[in-house]
Amino acid sequence: MTDPADDYLPHPHIGGRTNALRALATWRTERPGAPRVVVVTGESGSGRSRLLTGFLMLCDPDFREQLLLDRLDPSTVPPELPAPAAANARGLTADQFLWALADHYELETERSEDVYPALAALGEPVPLVVLDADEAGPVRSADEPPKFVRQVLMPLAALDSVRLVVELPRPLAGEMASGLPAGTVQIMDLDDPQWADPEVLLRHADAALSTQFGAPELPFTVDPGIRRALAAAIAHQAGTNALVVQLTVQSVLTAPERFDPTDRERLPTSVASVVDWHAQRLGADPGTLRMLLTPLALAESDGIPVDLWTRLVSAVAGRDMTQAVTSGMLLVGPFVTPVEDPDAASGQRTLLRLAHPAIGEAVRAALPQAHAAQAQIAMALLEAVPDQDWSKADPYIRDHIAGHALGAGLLPQLLTDPGLFVYASPVPLRAAVEAVPSDSLGAPARTYLRTAALLTRNEMSPLGRAALLETAFVEDGLHEYAAAVHRLGFDLPWQTLWSLPVIDISEVTVAELPTAEGGRYPVAVLVVSADTPGAHPVEGPEDSTDVRQRGLLVHDLLRPHVLAAADPAQIVRPTEEERSTASLGLSRGADYVRVWDRTTGDAVATLISDVPVTDTDLSPGGILLVATERGAKALRIPEQTAAIAS
Repeated sequence: MTDPADDYLPHPHIGGRTNALRALATWRTERPGAPRVVVVTGESGSGRSRLLTGFLMLCDPDFREQLLLDRLDPSTVPPELPAPAAANARGLTADQFLWALADHYELETERSEDVYPALAALGEPVPLVVLDADEAGPVRSADEPPKFVRQVLMPLAALDSVRLVVELPRPLAGEMASGLPAGTVQIMDLDDPQWADPEVLLRHADAALSTQFGAPELPFTVDPGIRRALAAAIAHQAGTNALVVQLTVQSVLTAPERFDPTDRERLPTSVASVVDWHAQRLGADPGTLRMLLTPLALAESDGIPVDLWTRLVSAVAGRDMTQAVTSGMLLVGPFVTPVEDPDAASGQRTLLRLAHPAIGEAVRAALPQAHAAQAQIAMALLEAVPDQDWSKADPYIRDHIAGHALGAGLLPQLLTDPGLFVYASPVPLRAAVEAVPSDSLGAPARTYLRTAALLTRNEMSPLGRAALLETAFVEDGLHEYAAAVHRLGFDLPWQTLWSLPVIDISEVTVAELPTAEGGRYPVAVLVVSADTPGAHPVEGPEDSTDVRQRGLLVHDLLRPHVLAAADPAQIVRPTEEERSTASLGLSRGADYVRVWDRTTGDAVATLISDVPVTDTDLSPGGILLVATERGAKALRIPEQTAAIAS
């Protein structure tokens, strides 16, 4: 008898995978007994992303109209429901991914961890498909995917209302399944006979070799019989790996004159063997091809700028590789993809990246010392910074040198330059710094790390980052680094005059003390615990419910000096008239202070704090006094300054 499935057309994007599509369609029905969580796994290159993309096409109303649904196996077609949310984790931190979910579902949350209870409170099923979880994180060397599974996917899967499909490598798939109740998770391993579909690879190879889909007219592409036999041989050798099929065909079509279609026993069986086979067919040393691919295998973000590639290949090789790069485009062709840099500030900028992450895995696995290659790349990038001025650095160098230094084990040595802290994109730099053991970080890096949450949360410009880092360095006693920030050439909205690490400050006031010459000298008056060194005990108001003993600490407003001998009785506070006629006004929230121009109403400076603000004051002369849970500090606000966006 004829299998009824033979009467149906294969999925036009996938080319088959009936069992897998049937299981995913069952997941989407939300019927009792259907798995709530499906984890798609398999070797890298087995077609996980392609499967989920094809499934989402069947769920999307617009795509459904373009597909011949009545010609597909009905058991593979999901019910006509709203399409599940599809979220791509590539390059995202856990927090970024959760905020993206919050935006999609219009959740009103103040913290990323609040997304989970907010999703549970929706009171309805939350279908979600997560793509590229194995590429999560902005820094490849930081090994973000395991953290993403534990910090994001596991808590999501633990919510009864969330119905989740995710693709993961086998080790992470097993970890996720073992951490959830039995019966919750269905593992779909595309290399397992239950889910593998050899016909898919055969169809892919046959289509890729066909002139109908762009292949040149060759004896083995024009003749259907020969083409089909060659496609079958390529698919057979590839086993269950669709990427091996793709790369093999691309290699064949790159140099067809050097290909013998009858020599089928030597067809590649893995991604690594495709690399060697392609080089040998072109008469090149496989080691040379791997050398050309190494910087791309170690690249961060979306790829390496073309104009940096030659420099980095030469650095890894330890010799000038200009000629090899210039003449090697045919050699690397099947394995690389040129893309336009979406973040290019002006004009077009071409990046090179590997055609698939599995190529990078194969190249890295063959490196005798990956950390040494990373060190060579990091040093080459550092040497390429003009005059060691980070404002002039290539964006790739500026934003991703930390990732390479992390992979080399050299990041702590790099984290001493305030210019890098200011100009580098804070998301990848923060991720790289967080991956270093805290006891290996120097003081400047620790200051950056505690400030980085503010820099990433508020998407600040270099000017804003410089301003917050300047005051953070002063708070941490790193005055030479604060001075270095000022030397970067920014018109900062303030100069931090001093910082005093005193806790339990309940009130701050700007004031003056009389001088021996008959004048007045500006001071800061802090209400502190009575046992604070240098504090003068005071009595609180009779109606106060605060049982703590308080004291007044008098501090020079302009210099880092406690005036322990000052007489509190001589303190003169500004009058209401003096305050109301000052050119600057003051407002604050729980974690920010804003200074604004009374004439225009424009903000001239916004100070954001990583700890709660307890009190503030502003002198008529423009000295901002701020108390937080960490202590007190004074900042001089210039008469004319640009606003710092919060």
